[in-house]
Amino acid sequence: MAARKKKAWQDKLYDSLKKDLGITQFSYVPDAGHRILIDRSLSDPSVHSIPLSTEEEGVAMAAGAWLGGERSAVLVQSSGVGNCVNFFSLNVNARIPLLMLVSMRGDFGEANPWQVPMGQAVQPVCEASGLKVLRCDYEHEVLATVQAAGQMAFRSLQPMAVLFTQKLLGAKYFA
Repeated sequence: MAARKKKAWQDKLYDSLKKDLGITQFSYVPDAGHRILIDRSLSDPSVHSIPLSTEEEGVAMAAGAWLGGERSAVLVQSSGVGNCVNFFSLNVNARIPLLMLVSMRGDFGEANPWQVPMGQAVQPVCEASGLKVLRCDYEHEVLATVQAAGQMAFRSLQPMAVLFTQKLLGAKYFA
């Protein structure tokens, strides 16, 4: 009997985003940390997969999706969160849900000094901008954490950021 390949946590997350949270739109800036989610959304004809030229476009896309009766997940890397600060006021003040999944750089084991300042600033910047922030350090936390963030976003109309830390994703090393 052939051994079954374990399903990656990212695949389980994609399935849960669609089935449990009703996500029909994925907007993203290309990023290795979100590669599986991006690839799955691109190959899935039942969702809209929208590449962004800059991260703040995703915040506006999420608002537009909500106003059009859809639910969106925004996939960004931590280095782009600073680009979104001005746009967060749309979701905060208008009480429009935002589910932003952030692949972190500049934290646990970061080898690139240019990533550290923004990586350290992501959570306080998001919180100061009115977003609620949840963190995932380990695979076993991902589904429940994203599910909770989605419930808070779409039922309580809270803008949410879920940080996928480098403990979860692994630090990138460059020679």
